[in-house]
Amino acid sequence: MSFFGKMFGGKKEQAPTTGEAIQKLRETENMLIKKQEFLETKIEEELNIARKNASKNKRVALQALKKKKRLEKQLQQIDGTLSTIEMQREALESANTNTAVLTTMKNAADALKAAHQNMDVDKVHDMMDDIAEQQDVAREISDAISNPVAFGADIDDEDLERELDELEQENFDKEIIGIPEPSATLPEVPDEDVSEKAKEKKKATTTTNATAASAAEDDDPDMKQLLAWAN
Repeated sequence: MSFFGKMFGGKKEQAPTTGEAIQKLRETENMLIKKQEFLETKIEEELNIARKNASKNKRVALQALKKKKRLEKQLQQIDGTLSTIEMQREALESANTNTAVLTTMKNAADALKAAHQNMDVDKVHDMMDDIAEQQDVAREISDAISNPVAFGADIDDEDLERELDELEQENFDKEIIGIPEPSATLPEVPDEDVSEKAKEKKKATTTTNATAASAAEDDDPDMKQLLAWAN
């Protein structure tokens, strides 16, 4: 089969993966870069030959310059080829990245679809309603347990308030008004000795008061005048 038949006709081979194509392009780039370096060295050599023989051997100098021109043309073609290969490699790398990203996203979508496969939105709403209902039931049970229905139910709050008001009024009378508390027991009858001592103490107190009043009368001129007028 001819070369063109191999390129455009005949049995088609399986296309390489993006990774394989990128690797091939990188190998081709490295080969062309080496050839580029070789051509640059040869061009420099031919230029030196032309300089040396410019005045001595003009024919050799011209041949060296012609060869240098051919090498420069090859170098220019290699530069263009490298630019094309570089753009193709970057395009393949971008496509490879996009393929990986799309594959990951598809896998994630499939996993999400599988996770939601056995889920129904209506069932989820029903389940949430059941949860809310059970929470209300639990709250009512807690309130019922915490309410002391069986303890102290026979105690009237109004009676307690009334008793408390009476105690407050009693404290107010004792502290502010000074009303004495009613005595729970009658006072005991004093003995005879205690009564005699009380009489003697009263007599002494009366004598002392009279003496003090008399002294006050002697010292006070107004009192003397009042006594004289009364007599």
